[in-house]
Amino acid sequence: MPPSEKGTATRARMVESMLELIQSHGYCGTGTTTMLEHAGAPKGSMYFHFPGGKEQIAEQAIAVAGERFHDMITGLVEEGMPPGQLLARLIDTLASLLADSDYQLGCPVSVVTLEVGASNARLREACASAYASWIGPLADYLASRGMPGERALDLAATIVSTVEGAMIVSRANRHTDPLRRAARVLGPLLDSEAHHPQEKKS
Repeated sequence: MPPSEKGTATRARMVESMLELIQSHGYCGTGTTTMLEHAGAPKGSMYFHFPGGKEQIAEQAIAVAGERFHDMITGLVEEGMPPGQLLARLIDTLASLLADSDYQLGCPVSVVTLEVGASNARLREACASAYASWIGPLADYLASRGMPGERALDLAATIVSTVEGAMIVSRANRHTDPLRRAARVLGPLLDSEAHHPQEKKS
């Protein structure tokens, strides 16, 4: 493997390891030595690839997590299903991820937000960007279903906030009921507004 490709692979492994460890142990509970061992990377490689250290690696890990969830959302949107069904499918996927990990793996974006969102501006902004990348396509999709733009944005933000909160409560209870309840409440509301969108205020 050429040196450039080897370096790219090492960098990717480090980001992936940081992402997995944040999900299971949190940002504060993940040490750089543990991350390097998990990634199978030499100790001297961290500051070579990430001059900003642990914070920079975590920033990249949040970006990767954000992109993956964004892709999940846009993939479902492209299938053209009704809003309630889209939400149910999204929650099914997240519920399976939680249950399959024995409730050990949470959303890395919410984990970092809760841990250091008030003290680390760089990571807080990375988390905010991830959330915005999820809300945006949901708002566009709901608008395409006949909802006024501001209402579509309100509902998209509510979906993301509710699902993130439901995942945290599901981990606490070691059960997916909080996620399922979110789908049962929000799904009919979304379908109703898609068929009977609110009139724009004059």
